[in-house]
Order: sequence, then C-alpha cells, then structure tokens
Amino acid sequence: MFSFVDKDLHQIYEKIQSNTRLTFEDGLKLFQSHDLLGIGKLALLVKEKLHGSKVYYVFNRHVNYSNVCLNLCKFCAFGRPPGHKEAYELSIDEILQKLEPSSGKIREIHVVGGLHPYLPYEYYLNLLQAIKTRFPEAQIKAFTCVEIDHLAKISGKDVQEVLLDLKKAGLSCLPGGGAEVFSERIRQKLCPQKITGKRWLEIARTAHKLGIPSNATMLYGHLETYEERLEHLLALRELQDETNGFLCFIPLPFLPQKSYLRKEIAPTTGFEDLKMIAISRLILDNFPHIKAYWVFMGIKLAQVALHFGANDLHGTVLEEKISEFSGKEENKALSRQEIERLIREAGFKPIERDALYQEV
Repeated sequence: MFSFVDKDLHQIYEKIQSNTRLTFEDGLKLFQSHDLLGIGKLALLVKEKLHGSKVYYVFNRHVNYSNVCLNLCKFCAFGRPPGHKEAYELSIDEILQKLEPSSGKIREIHVVGGLHPYLPYEYYLNLLQAIKTRFPEAQIKAFTCVEIDHLAKISGKDVQEVLLDLKKAGLSCLPGGGAEVFSERIRQKLCPQKITGKRWLEIARTAHKLGIPSNATMLYGHLETYEERLEHLLALRELQDETNGFLCFIPLPFLPQKSYLRKEIAPTTGFEDLKMIAISRLILDNFPHIKAYWVFMGIKLAQVALHFGANDLHGTVLEEKISEFSGKEENKALSRQEIERLIREAGFKPIERDALYQEV
C-alpha cells in the first residue's frame, strides 16, 4: 500500500487498483494537490501496468516547411505574416536536401508549418509524394488538424477528400498540434483566428474513421484554468472511446520567451510540468502512450518525467523551428545512443519504434 502526503490520493489509488475511471472531480483533486511524488507514484503504477519497463523513441526528422501563417496566435513565436523579413517557405527540393544527411534509417518524418495563404494545394501533395519516393521506408506524420482545415479551404474540398488525397500521396498519420486548449474562452483571447476546439475534434474523428491515426496535444501554462485543462483531457478521452484513433498524448509547456505574452506570463516550472505529465497518464486511461517531449521540456526534465507516467521520449529530431523561434535553448538533436543512454540511466528499457508505435 502506498503512503501519501496528501490523504485524498488514497481514494484515487483505490480507483486505479480497481480499474475505475477517474472523474472530473478526481482530476481537479490531482491538479490542486501539492503531493507531486504521490501523484508520480500513481502515474508510474499505471505506466508500468501498460508498458512494464519499456520506454519508446523514434529515429526521426522534423521539417517546418514555412512559418508564414494567417492565424498569428498570441502564444506563437513561430508564425510570421506574408512579406515579413523573417518569413520563409521551403521548396520541395530544399526540404529533401534538409532530410538527406542522416546517420541512420529514418523511421518517421514529421512535417508541420503555418497556414500559408499562397502555397497551392498541389504543393502539399507533391511534398508527401517526393518524401515518400526518396525515403520509402519512413512513415510521414504531417499536417495538424488546423492545417487540414486550411487545405480544405484552399482546395475547395471537404476534409474527408483532403485526407484521402494526402493518404494516397504517402501520409501515415497526423501530428497532434493545433489543439492548444479547447476552451472557447481561451481561444477567443489567444487564437481567435484558429479553428475551434470542436472543429479540431471533428477533423481528428474523420481522420481516425479513414484509418489515419493521430496524436493529440495540449498547450498549458498560459491563461487556462485547471478546469479547462480537465475539460480538454476529457474531450480527448471521449473521442478516443469512440474511435480508438489516438496514438499518443503530448502535454506541451507554453514557452513565452519570445511570444506576445512574454511580459505577462512566466515559463512553467518543473513541478508543474511533471504534474501535468502524471495527471495526463491518469486521466487518459484509453491513450496507449504519453510523451515527454524533450524539445519543449528539456532533456533533463523529460528524463525525470519517465518516472511520472511518460513512456515515450520522442526522437532524434535534428531540427525543430517552432521551439527555436520560441526561445528554447536546448539541444537540436539527439543520437540514438544518447536517447538510449538517457532511458537506461533512468532505469528503463529503450525500445525503438516507428511513427505508429510498432517496435523496430
């Protein structure tokens, strides 16, 4: 029997032991608790039931094809309006050149960008086809639900048609970005031009029903309340009950350093980041994987997060412009050997995977 500083955690422990689903009220107790180690114990218990000592990683590459964006969300330091001196867009040949240098077999190619008003629909299809031709063994994880909505608008097609076009061109799965926090109050304050949380969920649902799995994210640590975090998590859990199409959940700490909110909001603390990982593992009982995204969290804290419910350490990355623009000073790449050392040092067994979490 575990002992807890916060005695309210005993009831949650009993629910976990009896496989009883946690409620909104349980989640609120967890967010309000200061017993970080107790919450971590609970999350590690759940993680070990699901995965034993396994921790996954992927040999992958990131490509951010353009930072030109129509939305220009207040929390985002990456997007630039058309014509801005820091705006860029990469040609397909430039993207292939970026992907070319590699010390191993690429398992996953992660492609996301801004909502570019002038890139034609064919660019996105041709990009996937070119990547798949050059790297046939890699799985392509590309275009958030926000980008899919944009592609539907510029093509005049519905979301289902767009997704089928992309799948035919080589798409394997969708990344989880653009979800932010589903609360309409938050979206009106921080990203009024972005699709609603409801629309994001609708697009994810459509993708899952077409056999295209996806990840899911939440951007936390800005203006949201604990209640809004829980509403977000429970909306994802409900959709997962329906489709079973989510592969992984990634809590993303807000990086305010270069955003419009840098003077109003301080970066999240390690205490908050570890608690968010742990609570995600406890509430999202139907999600197979929880990721400690070292690109945003930092390597050292992500390593600790493996003891707080995370069972995935993302991948080698090499380049990731969104965190770079946001002011995150961190390694831009990890080798396979470095990732495996970090996992083993934490007491776990490193397992290389592909984009769909199949062991390789």
